[in-house]
Amino acid sequence: MTERPWLAHYPKEVPQTVDGQGFENLAQLLSSAASKYKKQTAFTQVMANGMNGSLSYEKTDALAEDFAAYLREVLGLKKGDRVAVQMPNCLAYPIVAFGVFKAGLVLVNTNPLYTAPEMTHQFSDSGAVTLIVSDMFADRLEDVLPKTQIKTVVTVKISEYFPPIVAGVIRLVQRYWSRTLPKITVPHTWFQDAIAQGKKARNEANSAKYLEGIGLDSIAALQYTGGTTGVSKGAMLSHGNLVLNTLQMIAHSGDGMRAGKEIVLTALPLYHIFAFTVNLLGFYHNGARNIIVPSPRPPSNLRKAFDNYKITWLSGVNTLFNALLNERWFQDAPPKHLHASAAGGMALQESVAKRWRDLTGTPIVEGYGLTESSPVITFNPLTGLAKDGTIGIPVPSTDVKCVDENGNEVKVGEAGEIVAKGPQIMLGYWQRDDETANTLKDGWLHTGDIAQMDSDGYFTIVDRKKDMILVSGFNVYPNEVEEQIAAVEGVLEVGVIGVADEKSGEKVAAFVVATVPAPTAEQIIAHCRENLAAYKIPQTMHFVDELPKSPIGKILRRELRDGALASGSSSSETNKGA
Repeated sequence: MTERPWLAHYPKEVPQTVDGQGFENLAQLLSSAASKYKKQTAFTQVMANGMNGSLSYEKTDALAEDFAAYLREVLGLKKGDRVAVQMPNCLAYPIVAFGVFKAGLVLVNTNPLYTAPEMTHQFSDSGAVTLIVSDMFADRLEDVLPKTQIKTVVTVKISEYFPPIVAGVIRLVQRYWSRTLPKITVPHTWFQDAIAQGKKARNEANSAKYLEGIGLDSIAALQYTGGTTGVSKGAMLSHGNLVLNTLQMIAHSGDGMRAGKEIVLTALPLYHIFAFTVNLLGFYHNGARNIIVPSPRPPSNLRKAFDNYKITWLSGVNTLFNALLNERWFQDAPPKHLHASAAGGMALQESVAKRWRDLTGTPIVEGYGLTESSPVITFNPLTGLAKDGTIGIPVPSTDVKCVDENGNEVKVGEAGEIVAKGPQIMLGYWQRDDETANTLKDGWLHTGDIAQMDSDGYFTIVDRKKDMILVSGFNVYPNEVEEQIAAVEGVLEVGVIGVADEKSGEKVAAFVVATVPAPTAEQIIAHCRENLAAYKIPQTMHFVDELPKSPIGKILRRELRDGALASGSSSSETNKGA
């Protein structure tokens, strides 16, 4: 691939390529930021009621060094050992993650909401020997640990590093009001005890040795991803993948990310690759203050963060932005200091983007990436060069093209599978050579997403290859149908899937969450008839209370399909005449 039309649309301050800036591993990247922004606040955790605690850059770095010493000196872990981390957004998370990197170990991010079988699979598959877990989720460990190689469990409180009185109140509420502190029945070490042991054992000479042999090609994290089907597998992300993608993201943002001046609201879970790279690594390296919220659901959990802090940046997914737009408190007092918002993880609906801009008066730009790409591949410029409805242009040092089923590049404007090449592309899947061979071909990551590129080099996602619906031989992409349904007044959320049909092979089914008053199925169908070809119009319409979502709020079409299969073809409303 020689033509890169997107380069002509880079803002003048954005370089065409980036390098590692001399960083040999993530630990050096993190220490650099801590040294530069020592006294500035790095993280502030805000609870739904406004209670909060904070850590400076200097304190975060020192505690991470203590934790690294605990892992290597006290537990005796060796270079490359895997450490599983299972906790929601909290002040302990960056300390643990940074400590793992400083210790020359491999981070295994784990969803706190996983069931015992899911935990067992991920811990066993990764070969994790140590687990750092929120005490709120430790009740599953008795069943899980005997089936894994985990030898040490460290338990974390949600209120770590809050002022003592505030932390005490939070613990009392958890214990007696919300009852979210189960009895822990396995041997464990409390996080503060681990930090104290690490501080005592810490030796600067030994600390330097932890990173001997840890370079850009060394594995930094196993980030598990299941895609739309199949058993969850670990994407091997190297230090180089994460360092370079952090620097690519910052470079691509140009003047939009002001060093040392941003206050970013981190509502998405840090264990997910989007917030992990963009918020935890990217904004940290750029000297921002991260306002972290343990859970963005319900959306009212974010109110105190917006009320009490001058939020300048927000990263999120379509469902988060949509949910905020439908909150009265947010409508009445949109954030005054917001500078920009970044959307990823799922398609950003144009109707949501427009409403966001109208209400906040600030841009919301969409990007694209996968766990396997650390994750950022493309992003819209933060200038007037952004194009609504697109995922933007490739970030520096990245090539992207659309190919047909034979791997041949398609013409401009034609749909094909996105393939990408760059320094952020994973090493492969952990112990899955066959899966790696299917996904990485000649250095190109085959994403499974269908898109088209325009003459300026901007890419537009058509849909997931596996989500495409085949109606009487015609391709129907759920994103397109969802976009039209979402534009109907009263539609809060929508998910579209294909279900089996005797006549057409598949038919389009829509699942709608509506506000009060709700639109009728006939109103939605009428709007679709005006904007879509007949074969794309939903044949069944289901009004539901909620849609299944991933931890970051992405609508899970696979679960919608599974539910449709289990319940047959019944629906609350049916479109007979499309």
